[in-house]
Amino acid sequence: MPEGPSVRKFHYLVSPFVGQQVVKAGGSSKKLYPADLQSLWLQDTQVHGKKLFLRFDPDEETGLPGTSPLPKPVGKGAQKEEATDQEQALGPNGPMVSSGPLQSVELVVPSEGDSLEYLGADTPAAAAERWLQVSFGLFGSIWANEFSRAKKANKRGDWRDPVPRLVLHFGGGGFLAFYSCQMSWSSSPVFKPTCDILSEKFHRGQALEALGRAQPVCYTLLDQRYFSGLGNIIKNEALYRAGIHPLTLGSLLRPLHLEALVDHVVEFSTDWLQGKFQGRQQHTQIYQKDHCPAGHLVTKEALGPLGGFQRLTWWCPQCQPMLFPKEPEPPQLS
Repeated sequence: MPEGPSVRKFHYLVSPFVGQQVVKAGGSSKKLYPADLQSLWLQDTQVHGKKLFLRFDPDEETGLPGTSPLPKPVGKGAQKEEATDQEQALGPNGPMVSSGPLQSVELVVPSEGDSLEYLGADTPAAAAERWLQVSFGLFGSIWANEFSRAKKANKRGDWRDPVPRLVLHFGGGGFLAFYSCQMSWSSSPVFKPTCDILSEKFHRGQALEALGRAQPVCYTLLDQRYFSGLGNIIKNEALYRAGIHPLTLGSLLRPLHLEALVDHVVEFSTDWLQGKFQGRQQHTQIYQKDHCPAGHLVTKEALGPLGGFQRLTWWCPQCQPMLFPKEPEPPQLS
């Protein structure tokens, strides 16, 4: 699924439509009835980790608590950069996703604290299910003012364009198309900003404590309870740049190495996001590579907890040596 930087980009793609009324709705979603959104007003949009939240109301309202300042409108045009991210994740022959160019690089985050927060919980209509939660699948994307098109023929030789799950046409004349995503209604989105790797309130102490446990660090990095928004690309790149083998137990790493790993997680994620706004392609050093930058042969294997989800992992055995627990010394004979 798209990682934190991509979902932040989707957030900015949607934000210019805040304050507009849905005049027409459609799509292939079976669990969500698109017609229910018609005539509603998009009042707010929030992002947390890999999830996007959209607030809809039956009446035009202004000044809602927790609303974000609107970025400048997103224009039509080049949508190549997000597709490049998908090529990195799926290879050059995989489906393409995209989003439009943006005018600002400022990260908009709601007022955050150390505990769970509920957006809009103090509004009169807080009890109503007016927040639409969007969780993206592997090929998930949002397109603004144009539809995704087929990049290659399917196995039967047909050139069929992807079918959007939801399409929202707004009173301002533009529209949004949502692809490969799951949507559900809730009264208020619940989020924990301290675990969001792209939040200003990301809690390094909690992240370090989680990483220091006696389990492979590659498992911990993908745990959204501590590293919300972190996905497989960020995992591979941060581990390589920190020189840490993915199966090394966190309890064997020195605090300095754990600090370096968290630094690389935040730096790579932030640079990836900034690159989106600047039109830069995010270059990876180890992910989907045959050789590391030092020229060593890269190992690839699906790794994950027993009975859990296995994710393809790339690492360099020479640049990322495995650490093993020290064997106890034999007792001294008296």
